[in-house]
Amino acid sequence: MKIIEKSGKTIDEAVSAALSELNVTKEEVEIEVVSEGKRGILGIGSEDAVVRIKYEESPLKKAEEYLEKVIKSLGIDAVLKGSYEDETVKIEIVGDSESVGKIIGRRGDTLDAIQYLTSLVVNKDEKEYIRVTLDTENYREKREETLKKLAKRMANMCLKTRRNVTLEPMNPNERRIIHSALQNYRNVTTYSTGQEPNRCVVITTKKKEYGEEYVSKYRYNRKENELKTE
Repeated sequence: MKIIEKSGKTIDEAVSAALSELNVTKEEVEIEVVSEGKRGILGIGSEDAVVRIKYEESPLKKAEEYLEKVIKSLGIDAVLKGSYEDETVKIEIVGDSESVGKIIGRRGDTLDAIQYLTSLVVNKDEKEYIRVTLDTENYREKREETLKKLAKRMANMCLKTRRNVTLEPMNPNERRIIHSALQNYRNVTTYSTGQEPNRCVVITTKKKEYGEEYVSKYRYNRKENELKTE
C-alpha cells in the first residue's frame, strides 16, 4: 500500500496533487483529511490543507509500471495489453517486428528474464503468490508447439538408434514441456541432467528388451517417419 501526504490551499487542491502523482482516480484511493487549513487574516496565519492518500496498488498496475520502465530503458516502442484474474497477471507486449525480436531474445531468454524480474516486483509484499505471464506475438504458444514436435522427433530417433538423445540446455519451463510431451510416449522415458543454466533433458529407451513383434511394427510404421505412441 502506498501512503502519501499532500498539501494545498484547499482540500481539493491537495487531493488533486496527490492523485496526479499517483496517476490514479479518486475512486481508487482512500482519502483522509489531516488538516482543513486556515485562511488567516490578510494572509497572516494561513495554513495549507493537508490530506493523506492511501492507495492499494493492483498487481497489474505494478507489473505495467515496471515493464514500462524496462521497455523504455531498452529503447523499445511498444504497447502493453494486460489483464488480472485468478491470481494471474497476463500481459501482451505489442510492437513492431524489430521491437518484438529484442523483447524475445535468443530462444526467449530475454522475455523469460523480464518475466522473472516482473514477477519479483509484483510479488513483493504480497501474502499470496501471483503468477506473471508475459508474451509477445503469441511467442509462448509457438515455442511450445515447436518443443513438442522436437520432443517426438528426438524420441523417434532414440528408438531407432537405441541410443540416448540429449537435447540442448533449456530453462525449467521448456524442460517441463518436453517431459510432458513424452510422458505417455511408447517405450521412452525422460530425465533432466546437469546444473543450471546448462541443465538439459535426456531421452532414453525404457529398460526392456523389444521383441520381434515390436521391431516388425517399427519397420512398418517408419514409412510415416513416426512411431505409434499408444
